[in-house]
Amino acid sequence: MNIKRAKQEVKDAVEAYLLKDAYGEYRIPAVRQRPVLLMGPPGIGKTQIMEQVAKELQIGLVAYTITHHTRQSAVGLPFIREKVYGGKAYSVTEYTMSEIIASVYEKIEQTGIREGILFLDEINCVSETLAPAMLQFLQGKTFGTHHVPEGWMIVAAGNPPEYNKSVREFDVVTLDRLKKIDVEADFPVWKEYAYRQGIHPAVISYLELRRENFYRVENTVDGKRFVTARGWEDLSELIQVYESMDKTVDRDVVSQYLQHQTVAKDFANYLELYYKYRSDYQIEDILNGKWDSSVLQKIQAAPFDEHLGIISLLIGKLSTLFRECYDYDTSVAKLYEYLIYYRDNHSVMMLDDIRRMAEKDLEEQKKAELLTREQEQILIRTVDTLNRFAMEIKGELFAGDEAFDEVRDMFGREKTELQQMTEHTEDVFDNAFRFMEEAFGESQEMAAFVTELNANYYSVWFIKENGSDLYYRYNKGLLFEERSQDILRQMDEAEGMLNRGIKSVQPAPFAKPH
Repeated sequence: MNIKRAKQEVKDAVEAYLLKDAYGEYRIPAVRQRPVLLMGPPGIGKTQIMEQVAKELQIGLVAYTITHHTRQSAVGLPFIREKVYGGKAYSVTEYTMSEIIASVYEKIEQTGIREGILFLDEINCVSETLAPAMLQFLQGKTFGTHHVPEGWMIVAAGNPPEYNKSVREFDVVTLDRLKKIDVEADFPVWKEYAYRQGIHPAVISYLELRRENFYRVENTVDGKRFVTARGWEDLSELIQVYESMDKTVDRDVVSQYLQHQTVAKDFANYLELYYKYRSDYQIEDILNGKWDSSVLQKIQAAPFDEHLGIISLLIGKLSTLFRECYDYDTSVAKLYEYLIYYRDNHSVMMLDDIRRMAEKDLEEQKKAELLTREQEQILIRTVDTLNRFAMEIKGELFAGDEAFDEVRDMFGREKTELQQMTEHTEDVFDNAFRFMEEAFGESQEMAAFVTELNANYYSVWFIKENGSDLYYRYNKGLLFEERSQDILRQMDEAEGMLNRGIKSVQPAPFAKPH
């Protein structure tokens, strides 16, 4: 199955294992809680989905790459203890607590969260001396004489033998005690993730054209040649940073991340063309509604691959604007929650008290490791805005009605700025659609354009919030409604998770301001 389905399977298993009955006992007793074993090629995101599941379910996570451990660190060190049996003293060997088990208890102490996931990567690549301990662990949930704490689920991951010569086969006895999930690389699923993570548009558009290059591992006379999802994501981040520094990503740089000579060369050539299209077709002018017949004639005479490159440039810029609107909108909504609390208590509280409250929420939830990167950024932005508001209040206006009136005016300016940003993005979006209409009409290119919009979390969010007549027309005409509805369902689930993840200052959530 693909990584998205595997994530859901893990999430469902965690929820089932942590479900309790009316007496506070786990519905599935620990002895029947099979460890989950994810088997799949390296670099497809097995570790990352553990982090996502833990944060979405608000539980703890302890992750280890087991090949970094010796038998002593995993099982513990032996020591001699005197015990009396039948009136006679004996020397008995016992073991100190496993470093791994101890880390789980430390996580509980650190976060205050008593349930979680213990994730062990590369489980089938352990050394010969550690292998028996790993089998005991998977079968009995113990390292040495120490059990995994109650409420902690075991998830392990391994690579099939074709990817790693050190792989050890599990016996039937062990496999019969596991919930085994086979995971495969899947580009369409990864593309959804890529848009959400802000992967560079050139990477997404190249892989849309060359899907066979998304994940490749080959054995040659010169050794292994490979390219993985992890490699593409890391390369994307480097490209973005290099662009900000006006540095060039050439074939040599690409090959440091894509360790497959043919793919690296092909992508480096594509990236060069990508930058050329951005300059030749003046994408910024197009998005500002400025193009003439010569631009249309030039693009219509170009090959289809070049058309897709231009579409990628348009989508890339739109994605940035959609994401900026989403971030600002979400931050304003969170700010509104704190200011509502201030409104109800401004006779006895200062705005600085609200700022400290937001800082405390941020500090506590970071310590508990409950925040996703997106949630953390929202709270940081909210704290910064409250700090700016507090500094802007004039003279002695620290509390009371006058202070609240000034804060209300400042919040009004935030909403106005959000509205202006939204209107600008709507104009740019309309310009992109009008250009696509004039250049291609109802064609494969328009279908590709709408398809990319439907795969992008932030574009679907923006359209859901603000509408777009041109999008609705082509989405319906090109029969993409089912796809967009699927994204909307995912978005509703994600928004619910976001609201659960960021602690509100009130017992009930507040409505978003309009």
